[in-house]
Amino acid sequence: MQHEEFIEEVRKRADLTSTDEAERATRATLIVLGEYLSGGEGPDLAAQLPQGIAEYLKRQPPGRPEIFSLEDFLQRVAEEEDIDSESASTHARAVINVLEEAVSRGEMENVRRQFPEEFAPLFG
Repeated sequence: MQHEEFIEEVRKRADLTSTDEAERATRATLIVLGEYLSGGEGPDLAAQLPQGIAEYLKRQPPGRPEIFSLEDFLQRVAEEEDIDSESASTHARAVINVLEEAVSRGEMENVRRQFPEEFAPLFG
């Protein structure tokens, strides 16, 4: 999947009016996702994504962030994107759904295993 195609799919699924909004949603969700992933999973996932999107997953701070719940995750996405939590939920779900189509099933299974069950609504 190419960068433009990824962003356009996010735009459609999140019902956004512009590619700029879809780009911001993608950036915010993948930055927070990348911060949460451990064990080199962020760079592994990034390796399967187009340039311009992959970079968002590579911004990993040292150590695992203090994200304990789905609510925490969505709050971080909302802060990163500067939107409300309800919109962040819609955007994150759209980005993760497109991500699931853009990378291998095995890679997404590795990602999914790092999240507690309460995150299931974000994944497929």
